[in-house]
Amino acid sequence: MNLEARKIEFVQEFLKLQSEDVISRLEKMLRKEKDNSEQRIFEPMSEAELNKRIDQSEADFKNNRFKSSSELLAKYE
Repeated sequence: MNLEARKIEFVQEFLKLQSEDVISRLEKMLRKEKDNSEQRIFEPMSEAELNKRIDQSEADFKNNRFKSSSELLAKYE
């Protein structure tokens, strides 16, 4: 199913709703998603910022301030 068909189906189901609570929750979710999508517009970092982050990452690694990939995977299993 393409995006346009999904939108139409969603709107049709939305129009059938009778619960004000459900409509309010969907409105909140839509506003939150809209706000998040507006915040996703980002500016690329400068070369200086990239180098600063690299230096910080290397310092963290040297000082044992990191998690291994197996530790991260275990967290989400």
